[in-house]
Amino acid sequence: MNKWIMICGMGIILSSCMSSPAGEQAKNITDESLMEHIRILSSDEFMGRGTGTEGEQMSVDYLVNEFKEMGAASGTKDGSFVQPFPLLGQKTYGADLAMIRQNVGSVLGTFNYYDDFVAWPANESERVAIEDAELVYVGYGIQAPEEDWDDFKEADVEGKILVIKNNDPEYDEDLFGGKTRLYYGRYTYKYEKAKEMGALGAIIIHTTPTAGYGWNVVSNSWSRERFYVKSAEGEDKGKTEFNGWITFDAGQKLFNEAGLDLEEMLEAADDPDFEPVALTGVGMNITLNADYRDINGKNVVAKIEGSDTELNDEYLILTAHFDHLGITTPVEGDSVNNGAEDNAAGVSALLEMMKNYKAIQPELKRGVIGLVVSAEEVGLLGSQYWAKNSTEDPGKITANINLDGMNVYGETRDLVVIGYGRNTMAELIEQVAEESGRTIKPDQAPENGIFYRSDHFNMAKIGIPAVFPTPGNEFVNKPEGFSSVRDSVKSANYHSVNDEINEYWDLSGAAKDARLLFEAGFRAINAPALQKWSEGDEFEAVRLEMTQN
Repeated sequence: MNKWIMICGMGIILSSCMSSPAGEQAKNITDESLMEHIRILSSDEFMGRGTGTEGEQMSVDYLVNEFKEMGAASGTKDGSFVQPFPLLGQKTYGADLAMIRQNVGSVLGTFNYYDDFVAWPANESERVAIEDAELVYVGYGIQAPEEDWDDFKEADVEGKILVIKNNDPEYDEDLFGGKTRLYYGRYTYKYEKAKEMGALGAIIIHTTPTAGYGWNVVSNSWSRERFYVKSAEGEDKGKTEFNGWITFDAGQKLFNEAGLDLEEMLEAADDPDFEPVALTGVGMNITLNADYRDINGKNVVAKIEGSDTELNDEYLILTAHFDHLGITTPVEGDSVNNGAEDNAAGVSALLEMMKNYKAIQPELKRGVIGLVVSAEEVGLLGSQYWAKNSTEDPGKITANINLDGMNVYGETRDLVVIGYGRNTMAELIEQVAEESGRTIKPDQAPENGIFYRSDHFNMAKIGIPAVFPTPGNEFVNKPEGFSSVRDSVKSANYHSVNDEINEYWDLSGAAKDARLLFEAGFRAINAPALQKWSEGDEFEAVRLEMTQN
C-alpha cells in the first residue's frame, strides 16, 4: 500500500491526504494555466463555438492538439480523438389543434399555436396529420417501482394521445425527494415514457408552479428551431407522432368538454391509487408541418490508461461542453457569444486535470477519459450521443465529474455539488473538502431540477454515478456582499455577447476548485471498488444492471 494511502486511512494528520501524489501534482493547476486556454477558446477568432460551424471545427482542432501535446491517447477507435455525430435542426410551422366531438367530427374549439399550445413532430417526419384521436389523462405519467408508483395501472394507452401533468409529486418529503425535482418531473421523461408506452402523442399541461417558469418560456423556447440527434438508418423511431405543451386555460376547456374539472384532475394525480381517466366524448385533430436541416456535431474524446492490470479497463470520466451560441444579432456592434465562463472555463479545467493526471499516470490504477462535447447548448446532444454510442463500457466507468462553468470570481470557503447525497463520488469530494477546511453544500434550489440540465445527466441515465460541482458563495478576501455582485454580473452575462473575461474575474477560485476535484478524482481512480449510487436513488437500478452485465 502506498505511504500516502496509509496516512490518509489512519487520519494521523488532517492535511496529509492532500500531500498524495495527486495533491502535490494538483499544485500545477494554477490561475495562469487555466486562463491560457480560456483566452484562446473565448476569443472572437473562435466565433462563439457554435455547433456545426467553423468555430466548432477550430475548437476541435485546438482540443485534439492539446490532448496530443500532453501525451493522452485517443479515446476513439480510429485514433482521431473525434467522435462525429449527426444532428437535425427542426422548425415546425402550419400547426393546427382542434377539439372535436368524437365519432361525429364537429369542432368544439380550436387552439392557437404559440398562444395556447406548442407541438412538434416526434419521429422526424415532415408532416403529422391526426384525426379524431382518443385522449387519456395519465396524471404525472410516471412509473417508478422504487417509489411504488404507477400512473398507468396497466391501462392500454397505445395509439392514444396522453395528457400529462407536469412535475412529480412533491407533497411528501419521503416521496420523490419531496420538493426536489427528479427526472420523473422533467418533460423529457414524460415524452420518453409516452414513446415507450406506444402513445400516439403526448401533451403536457403547463402551470407556472409545476414548471417553475411562465408560459412565455415554453412558447418562446419550443416554437424556435429544435435540435435532435438524427436517427440512424433503419432505427425504430417509435409510434409517437408528436409531443407538445398546452396552457392551463386551453387544458381547462379540453377537460370541461369531457365533463371533467382540470383542477380536480391535477389534484387527483397526487394519489398513488390514481388511475388513467379517458376524456370521454372528446377527440383531437392535429396537423403539424416541419422543415429539417442536417448539422454535423463533433465530440472530442481522449484517455489516459490506468496502470493496474486488473483495473485498467475501468475509468473515471471528466466531461465539459465546448460549444456555445456562436454568432447572433449584434448588440452594440458585438455579435460573438464568446462563452468565456460558459464553458471555456470548464473545458480549461478539464484540460488541466487531464494534463496533470497524465503526469502521474504510473500512480493511476484506473484510467481517465476526457470527454469534451458539443451541442450541449441545444439540448445536451453531444453527451446524449456519447451515452448511446459510448467509447467505453458504461459499466466499467467508476464516476463522472462534469465541469460546466467554473468559479471565475475568486476563492470560496464552500463548493456546491449538484448530486450531493446521491452517490459515493460526492462523498469523496466532501472528504477532500473537509481535509482542506472547506465545506460542501447541496443544490441550493433542488426544485429547479439542475441535476438534469447539464451533460452529467446523460452519464447518470446510463448508470454512471455523476456529480456537477458548481461555484460556492462564501467568498474569501472579497468585500462584504460580493456574492450579490457576482450574481448580478453572471445574470447580465449569461448566454449573451457579454460572457467575456472581465474586470471581476479572479481565477484563484477556479484553480482551487479544480485542485480539489483533481484529488477527489484521483481517489475514485484508485479506490478498491467502483463508485455507487445511494440506495434507492432513481439511477441505482440502471447502475446495478450495467455493472452486472
